[in-house]
Amino acid sequence: MKDQFARTINYLRISITDRCNLRCFYCMPHQPEHLCHRDILSYEEIARIAALAASLGITKIRITGGEPLVRKGCAELVAMLKQISGIETVAITTNGTLLEHALPELCRAGLDAVNISIDTTQEATWRSITGYDGNMPDWPDLLQQCIGYGLKTKVNAVLLSETRNQWTELAALAEHLPVDIRFIEQMPIGQGKSSESETAQNVLQELRKQWPDLHPTEDMENGSPARYYQSKKLSGRIGLIAAMSNPFCSTCNRIRLTSTGQLKPCLSYGQCTDLRTLLRSGASDEKLLSVMGQCIYEKPQRHCLAAKTDKAEQQTMNRIGG
Repeated sequence: MKDQFARTINYLRISITDRCNLRCFYCMPHQPEHLCHRDILSYEEIARIAALAASLGITKIRITGGEPLVRKGCAELVAMLKQISGIETVAITTNGTLLEHALPELCRAGLDAVNISIDTTQEATWRSITGYDGNMPDWPDLLQQCIGYGLKTKVNAVLLSETRNQWTELAALAEHLPVDIRFIEQMPIGQGKSSESETAQNVLQELRKQWPDLHPTEDMENGSPARYYQSKKLSGRIGLIAAMSNPFCSTCNRIRLTSTGQLKPCLSYGQCTDLRTLLRSGASDEKLLSVMGQCIYEKPQRHCLAAKTDKAEQQTMNRIGG
């Protein structure tokens, strides 16, 4: 399906929980108020919406949170989504702390790809960012396990002033592993409004000190927000997601479904369509398709992350879906 600006919308990000076992300072409050279980969509409700979305042209689904693996039965949802006609790819974004144990079941369910959020490879910094008192995962080993299962594997790192002197060390994970290391400009949403931001150009300049031949790749991923760079000394790629300094709204192909059943056409706006109420009041597929189609069609032309507007999203990222 196309929106009012002729963009093809084929990617649906589905948050299945607002809960997380980490407390990353840019994402959620240290002591968040969690949603009640009854307010969260069931897997059956999610699957129904996903099937309708597929009939509208959605081909890729990414499961997010909070941390999706804190919700029991995540692999069951993966299997349900993989059975939907038209859905070509089911992926998950995770903080990685629960992934090693979950990998076998997720892969048996048909998972295609995984993005792991890793802001640093230094444990002291990681603990400071996440507020976690457990052990930091062995990132190279975990990435190798994902690759061994045949998953398309990427690393997502939010650009933080606290990790500036560690960007090269993180990017070095791509020296011997065929993974994409993606650096993401922090967005002023929720808790992120109070943190100092860094730009994609800053990290590129820093990484070129280590890999001077970093150059843009010609093989662009359809609809991807990342601009990728390669080096002869890297097995993987470096990706830059510059939503603030170089917006990619003109090629945005995604919509979001929050854990409470709100369909969001744009991350930055509070605007959404309440599918949960329709689902639980007995709405027909035809009615749901109509309101979903209208929501997609009305997707805003560009984000409002740098603007002062009362229409901007006020919730924290764990509530919206990371």
